[in-house]
Amino acid sequence: MVPRVPVLLSIGFALALLVAPLLLDDWRLSQLAQLLTYGLFALSLAFIWGQAGILCFGQAIFFGVGAYVMALVTLGEVPLLGTSQWTGLLCAMLGAGVVALALGLFLFGGRGLTGAHLAIVTLCASVVVEIAARRWDFIGGFNGLLGVPPLMAPWERDDPYLSSIETYFLILVIVALVYGVLLWLSRSPFGTLLAAIRSNEDRTRFLGFEVTTAKLFAFTLSGVIAGLAGALFTAQFGFVSPPLVGFALSTEVLIWVAVGGREVLLAAVAGAMLVRWGENLLSDRLGQYWLLAMGLLFILVVVVAPRGLFGRLLDLSARRRS
Repeated sequence: MVPRVPVLLSIGFALALLVAPLLLDDWRLSQLAQLLTYGLFALSLAFIWGQAGILCFGQAIFFGVGAYVMALVTLGEVPLLGTSQWTGLLCAMLGAGVVALALGLFLFGGRGLTGAHLAIVTLCASVVVEIAARRWDFIGGFNGLLGVPPLMAPWERDDPYLSSIETYFLILVIVALVYGVLLWLSRSPFGTLLAAIRSNEDRTRFLGFEVTTAKLFAFTLSGVIAGLAGALFTAQFGFVSPPLVGFALSTEVLIWVAVGGREVLLAAVAGAMLVRWGENLLSDRLGQYWLLAMGLLFILVVVVAPRGLFGRLLDLSARRRS
């Protein structure tokens, strides 16, 4: 009976997203598309944190790199690449992946960093990158880059820009594809290796497995997905700024994943959407006190459901079954 619970919840979540365009106006649908983008970002962290036990406090670095690359390409600031948004998306993923690979080589090379040491180093890296972004004039410095065009259709037509419903379904398909790939990886032999690394890295290495290579691949893939999310964010909001690569956003995405449940990929997406929606709701209702209310709610969730809301549901179902 218990295995049916996550399946039913996943089906219900997917159906709700598919039916949403029938119930929401254009503005609310665009808001939901933005929430899905945050969910994609949370998915990138859930993969390495929940599957491999890599707690990264600098996930926003890859998100911000993807956002900046998307902005630079579509604004025509990169010679020879043109201004195509689809080229921008590909370059954003490539750029974020290269940065993740370079950082991963530093983190996991040699004896490698784990646990609190890795978290502290990635935290410091996010702070350094944000300061550097504020002082780099080529990417707009403190003000960032403005005027990034919205998503456009890949074919010729009278209105080149995607409508709200087209943008929504494009992002929904992207999130679904990424989720499917990560779910397949987590259930493959590679996913079993990541689970072993999460449980006991030293023993897994002693048994002859290439632990460093596996962690590096997972970390790089996570960076690519975060870069894609950053590129989609830029295309929707029309700007990019230094806080997108900083510590604050890295902390936020950790909260999203923790609230949903880091052990379940789809729960991270739901957690990101739920927390962001809650932030918007509380800021409208409580004004300047919304941060205090959000902090109290997060503490309550951590105390009541240490495995996240989704993990809590699974625990309750298991108790009823027993």
